[in-house]
Amino acid sequence: MTGFSAEIIEKAKPIRLLIMDVDGVLSDGRLFFTDQGEEIKAFSSRDGLGLVAIQRYGIELAIITGRYSSLLEQRARQLGIKHLFQGQDNKIVAYKQLIDKLKLGDAQACYIGDDWNDLAVMSQVGLSATVADGEPEVRKRVDWISSRNGGRGAVRELCHLIMQAQGSEQLWLAECLDTGPLGTRQRPG
Repeated sequence: MTGFSAEIIEKAKPIRLLIMDVDGVLSDGRLFFTDQGEEIKAFSSRDGLGLVAIQRYGIELAIITGRYSSLLEQRARQLGIKHLFQGQDNKIVAYKQLIDKLKLGDAQACYIGDDWNDLAVMSQVGLSATVADGEPEVRKRVDWISSRNGGRGAVRELCHLIMQAQGSEQLWLAECLDTGPLGTRQRPG
């Protein structure tokens, strides 16, 4: 993956923590409910593979979302995301707790969101990002905009950006191309 500006590559070099919103970022923002009232969301498997890979190269993952969903707890477990903050009306409070807990500076954090309730955190982090279909006011205020919509690979694209900036993207590709015993592919995660 290429096409990232030198300025964005520089902002991504110190990143140690990737924080994500959910609705409109990890999912497409639409909410489906069963007759029993259970929530259903669709997540991109490509985003998932990127998140599993980026953790292998030292990046911590976190989710800060305004809603609560047991489905999200399950997805976070599947991806190895240890820091999950749900039901956060004021996301900056959770952000500050997380930064303090991990002993990181703002310049080491990246946040991807899509709506106005993400702006406070976006204004603090070293690299702020949004999806192609993020709110216009959000797109005006971030460092980087994905070419992909929420729930459609935007997070994967951000993973590529961070990994490229830190020199791990080609390592991951080499691992994916490597064949092991009897010609079986050895994949990360």
